[in-house]
Amino acid sequence: MSTLLKNANVFTKDGIKKIDVLLDGKILRTDFKNYEQEINLEGLYLFPGFVDVHVHFREPGFEYKETIKTGSMAAAHGGYTAVCTMPNLNPVPSTLSNLQKQLDIIEKDSLIHIYPIGAITMEQKGRGELSHIEEIAPYVIAFSDDGKGIQNENLMREAMKQISKAGKFITAHCEVESELKPGGCINEGEYSKLHGHVGINNASEYLEVQRDIKLAQELDAKFHVCHVSTKESVNLIREAKNKGVKVTAETAPHYLIFTDNDLKEDGKWKMNPPIRAAQDRQALLEGIKDGTIDCIITDHAPHSKEEKSKGLDGSAFGIVGLETCFAAMYKNLVLKNVISLEKLIELMCVNPRKIFGIKGGYIEDNCDADFVIMDLNKLYKVDTDKFYSMGKSTLFEGMEVQGETVATYVGGEKVYARD
Repeated sequence: MSTLLKNANVFTKDGIKKIDVLLDGKILRTDFKNYEQEINLEGLYLFPGFVDVHVHFREPGFEYKETIKTGSMAAAHGGYTAVCTMPNLNPVPSTLSNLQKQLDIIEKDSLIHIYPIGAITMEQKGRGELSHIEEIAPYVIAFSDDGKGIQNENLMREAMKQISKAGKFITAHCEVESELKPGGCINEGEYSKLHGHVGINNASEYLEVQRDIKLAQELDAKFHVCHVSTKESVNLIREAKNKGVKVTAETAPHYLIFTDNDLKEDGKWKMNPPIRAAQDRQALLEGIKDGTIDCIITDHAPHSKEEKSKGLDGSAFGIVGLETCFAAMYKNLVLKNVISLEKLIELMCVNPRKIFGIKGGYIEDNCDADFVIMDLNKLYKVDTDKFYSMGKSTLFEGMEVQGETVATYVGGEKVYARD
């Protein structure tokens, strides 16, 4: 049955316009004559579904943290219609037989589009033998050893060569292990000095960003930098783009809102890379404004309550983010005039699709019916009891945010609806 979505504020190639859109099976039409029913969306916004190119759904292997089903439910709740899942799994998706286990679960349980990312190395440890790149390339969207940087330059060079030849690219967790101190858990700033924690310095990130940009330039390879957190990395990426290097980058809401002055002795502040200094945050904000940083991702990384209850030193790295990202960014960036609403949609939808080769990005005639309806007037406090994710650890718990998902559609089917 065709349904007229009437009076919505719609994100198009020409900006946000108040137009009527027809939901006609699995596609949306802006050019139409007839319809069978209508829904009045006065005061609401209709966006293409958000895309997160950096999430951890934990299945297979770590289902006690998250499953494909609960992760996809959380994504739909947050307005996402597509995600790219990192390879921190058991078995590691480094061979086709290993990857097939994940693909089968996605086919059975996912409510949204899930695009697996394959491992660069066989055990996803940043070293050792390369994965079966040619074999798995047709079934993955990119390659990463997320959680581990590739420690050897020659190994990274060979990985870039093989992955580029296979028509894919690397999305890299950049971290030099020799720069890390044993037990490092937070930024190497005033908080770590005052409270006796071992910090993670900026050089552990930006030195590998620098190396990998050099390799990408040498090989003319496409290269994407994961969860950028330091001012030095932003500067290196900006310079590389100005030279025509095929580098893109992402960052996450927690790096754009918080600094190490906000840290508390609580496991929910434990993530890698860590929350850094005010000057790093400012560099990231400048980076998203001038196009140096292309995407806002969540690095959604659920853990059990026990794993996040051991303070800064003992807790597992990672927090959840799919169900808070848009509302936190709208409240803290758009409404504070840091960026426009259109820029936020570009960072959460248009650019991720363009970089990772996922269709869509705008509402236009005959586009896929993967979209989200948002209520931008809704002001509320984050309540983790309402999360669909099995992970509850978030820096936004109890914070006031604005912008709530009314409904999410994938392939024309409603996969989430607000009560």
